[in-house]
Amino acid sequence: MATQREKDATEYLKKHKIVELMDNMTSMLLFYRPENPKEFLIEQLDLLKISRESGMRGPNLFDNSNLTAVCGIMDPANQKYISFAQYKQALTMLGIKDININPEGRAKDKISHETFKTEAMEVLKRDSATYAKH
Repeated sequence: MATQREKDATEYLKKHKIVELMDNMTSMLLFYRPENPKEFLIEQLDLLKISRESGMRGPNLFDNSNLTAVCGIMDPANQKYISFAQYKQALTMLGIKDININPEGRAKDKISHETFKTEAMEVLKRDSATYAKH
């Protein structure tokens, strides 16, 4: 059974999204491999602060070009849509856990590339906001 101190620590980590912040920062360090990691982290934290204050997207590994590439992989015939199963698989590959289970096009099992990219960017924006909302 967890002690009160452990419960308090767990609550603190959740409240301030510390685990998500560390995951995001570590991923960016490994992806970009900057010459000066400490300076890079300071810059990313500054960008995170600006995103919190302005409502803009926070630092993130994925952008529209990455999502377009994912669409190309999932839709090699370039039909301009993917199935719902592909939509779920692609979002999962991107590390997205909480997906919209009723995206536009699900009824016909044809999720457009634009719908996929919009859904992905919304979640990535939300998840990159690793600051506690006050």
